[in-house]
Amino acid sequence: MREMPKSFGPEKIGGYLFIAFFILLSDQISKSIVVNSLRLGESTFVASIFNIVRVENRGVTFGLLSGTLQPFVFAFISFIIIIVLCIWGRDNRSYRFPLCLVISGAIGNTADRVIHKAVIDFLDFHLSVWHWPAFNIADSAIVIGVLLLFFISYREKKI
Repeated sequence: MREMPKSFGPEKIGGYLFIAFFILLSDQISKSIVVNSLRLGESTFVASIFNIVRVENRGVTFGLLSGTLQPFVFAFISFIIIIVLCIWGRDNRSYRFPLCLVISGAIGNTADRVIHKAVIDFLDFHLSVWHWPAFNIADSAIVIGVLLLFFISYREKKI
């Protein structure tokens, strides 16, 4: 079995920066395409359970606290959380990849708050009239990262 290049090993940060850059770039490009293609609230049918819809989230998860705080306050809070996660990841090698996902997602959504004063969401999954709240690539990275953190934490405690 071939070894991974050293730049992608747990000792090097280059691999994590590449992953974070890829997630951030794909997140921002996809949001830009949606903003330039759809008006707010407009949707495009893709499949029987999936649409692309342009939504602006001015709150936190699922629109909570929408309209209560200014976008720069959310951005500042996100910035502090990103710094804390970077420090935490520096000392916990097994958490670096999941934290890379969480941090890159947080940066993508924070960039939206600074640029658009809201987070751009567009992935709309549904069954009949039931819709999961729209989300984006950054949200997906955050959720996957958090799930991996739970899994790794649980696994480490079991050993």
